[in-house]
Parts: sequence; structure tokens; C-alpha cells
Amino acid sequence: MKYLRFRTLWLRNSRVWRKHIMATLIGNLGQPLLFLLAMGYGLGREMQTIDGLTYLQFLAPGLVTSSVMYSAAFETTYGSYTRLSMQKTYEAILMTPLGITDIALGEIFWGASKGLLSAIIMLAMLPLFGVWPSVWTLALLPVLFMSGVFFAAFGLIMTALAGSYEFFNYFISLILTPLFLFSGIFFPLKTIAPLSRIFFELLPLTPIVTLSRMFCYGQFHEPWLLKIAGSLLLTLFTCWLSVIFLRKRLIQ
Repeated sequence: MKYLRFRTLWLRNSRVWRKHIMATLIGNLGQPLLFLLAMGYGLGREMQTIDGLTYLQFLAPGLVTSSVMYSAAFETTYGSYTRLSMQKTYEAILMTPLGITDIALGEIFWGASKGLLSAIIMLAMLPLFGVWPSVWTLALLPVLFMSGVFFAAFGLIMTALAGSYEFFNYFISLILTPLFLFSGIFFPLKTIAPLSRIFFELLPLTPIVTLSRMFCYGQFHEPWLLKIAGSLLLTLFTCWLSVIFLRKRLIQ
């Protein structure tokens, strides 16, 4: 089908990835697993419960979302920039029936797929740390995939703007790292000043972290449908922007 032509690029990327599967999985999962071990399993023993959860239980769902963010964003920054600038893969693809929209969607959905795979592996490992997610976690997977789509599209925008690999240092240091630290993964946002809390609540990762905790433990104490709807609208808008920016980069 014409509207599914982007899956050709998805399949191409997956075949290349299979040759380096272990290296990429270790790279994507290493940081969240180390944080889970050091802060959740180690430091968490000395901390009080938060909303009825141990610190390890509080931390784990948030780290699952961070694995999606990093996996998806890294794939469409370093990976996509290599295909765009170094290997000239996109130029070759444009000589086929595929267009720029197909390239963008193929890259975005591939990055989101890698993010979802990282999340599934993280969720499967949680029982090893004594954290047992509820059956509602299965319903969380589409939400995590949506988050992967957003961060993959965001990363592709950065790739379209990048002049070199060094450009991504700004993206990681000024965007991804603050999202990792201030989206409610490590501490409840209700403990900070009201004005700061409003700002942090508006960060794109914050509702995903909240949804992850709710679905992981089956505790729906916030308007979860509203959070999903808001995240979906932001994701669609970011995908649209990524196509525009990539088109400007490729057609000069």
C-alpha cells in the first residue's frame, strides 16, 4: 500500500541493526539498569515510601520510560545523521519510489520500535529486582510506543538541523538530560514549589512517567485519558515538523 511504503526503510534498518544487536542493546539499557540498581535497589533501602510505593517501585516505571526516550532519540540522531550525511543513504532512497515522508516515517517508527524493545526488556527484568508489574502493564506498551514516536521524531528534527555529530551534545545536555532529571522519575513533583511544578508538569516526558506508574501498578488516580490525548497530539505535531525539517534539509 502507498501509505505503508515507509515500512521498507523500517525493514532495511532492522536488518542492519541485527548485525550489531548486542552492542546497541547494552548501550541503550546500560544507564537505566545501573540507575535502577544503584538508586532503587541501593539508595532506596534508606528511603521512605512514596504514595505507598517503595523507592524502588517508584523509580522503576520512570526508568522504563527513560529507556524509551534515549533509545528512540539516539537512533534518529546519531543513526539517522550517519545515514543522512555520511552514508548518503537518503539520497539513494530518493532515487526509488519512496519519498521524504516515507523516509521520515520509516526512521521515526524504527526509532520508536527500538525504544519499545528497550522498555519491554526493562519491564521483563523488573521482577529480578523484586518489582512485580500488574497485568495493566500490557496496556502501557502502546503508550510507550507513542512516546518512542515522539522522541524519535524530535531526534529527527535535530538531525535535520545538525551540521556535525557535535551538535547532538547540545540536544543531549540541554534537552534529554533535563527531561531525565526533572520529569518525575526520581522524585514526586508535588514536593517542589507550585510554579516550578507547573513547568515540570508540561515537560513531554512527565505524563508518560505518570502513566507508566499508574499502569505498572494498576493505580489510576489521575486523568490518564487526558494525559494520553495530550501526548498523542504533541506526538503528531512533532512528526509533522520532522517531515518539514527533513524536506528542507534534503531539498536545498
